[in-house]
Amino acid sequence: MGYVGFEEAHNLFIQEHLACRTGERRRRLESGHSPAESLFLRNVWWPLRGNFQDLHPEYEVLDWRGRSYFADIAWLPGYVKLIFEIKGFTTHVRDMDRQKYCNELNRETFLYAMGYNVISFAYDDVEHRPDLCIALLRMALSRYQPAASPISRVILAEKEIIRLALHFTEPIRPKDVEIHFGIDHKTAVLILRRLCVKGWLQPSLRGNGERIVRYELVRDSLHYLD
Repeated sequence: MGYVGFEEAHNLFIQEHLACRTGERRRRLESGHSPAESLFLRNVWWPLRGNFQDLHPEYEVLDWRGRSYFADIAWLPGYVKLIFEIKGFTTHVRDMDRQKYCNELNRETFLYAMGYNVISFAYDDVEHRPDLCIALLRMALSRYQPAASPISRVILAEKEIIRLALHFTEPIRPKDVEIHFGIDHKTAVLILRRLCVKGWLQPSLRGNGERIVRYELVRDSLHYLD
């Protein structure tokens, strides 16, 4: 079988779901699969995954009132339930009244209670900054997927340090790594320096610029969390 591009794969994806639906669920897919959702699949999901396996467009769930709610896209691989929402500024901010705002927050909280995690992307980012969306989505999905091949403890430790650095508002210190892993100072500094060599961290110089006491995250390094 030859290479299947996005357009062909996307059309087949929608047709397969239409064939399995009737009534309101079919109608919602026919009319509700918006350009925003298609753009997310084209610009973000397809470059990252290359398939639509376990995705469900216009996925029906019940809200806390027992009313049907159609999520933009759901990813249901069997062991996790993620819902993706692509939100435009106009419909989700500018034109939203107080009651709609409350309902949206209540719905997301209820979905979380039901075992779903809701991940929202801004339409502007999907359209103009898809690389950022891909990096963030890659980080999110990495929580639920094992590595394709065995990973050494060193690599796992390096990834954990990068995640740890993301949580700090200040550059990370060797002391932070020592406490987090329960290791000695020399080992913490060794790992931090190795991450600097790889280009994921950079020294944060203090005083006369000769002593390194903190390390800053290189923001373009987020792809390392694959």
